[in-house]
Amino acid sequence: MATQNFQDLGLQDANSGCACCAPAHAKADLDVVNASSASPANALATQFLVEGMTCEHCVRSVTEEVSAIEGVSGVDIDLKAGGVSTVVVSSESPVDPARVREAVEEAGYSLAGVS
Repeated sequence: MATQNFQDLGLQDANSGCACCAPAHAKADLDVVNASSASPANALATQFLVEGMTCEHCVRSVTEEVSAIEGVSGVDIDLKAGGVSTVVVSSESPVDPARVREAVEEAGYSLAGVS
């Protein structure tokens, strides 16, 4: 009986993580804080809850979109892969939650709430 050798192509189940990375379970206990920019000491900090992020690529996408909102001076994300991540938006004046929702959805994720 002949032995067959197969080369692992590294393919993953499409339902096991985000489209750009490894399976969600590989990063399930990963807590990553991403500081996109230093915020002034007198900045307001508003906390949003975002669903659907699973990796650093997701964090970069949300950071980029939210940072583009006028008045935003910083975005910090505490990634909860496969759960609800915390996004802290720093600004000198209050940021409209509807604008944040639009930015998060533009990045491909869902705003779960404001805390």
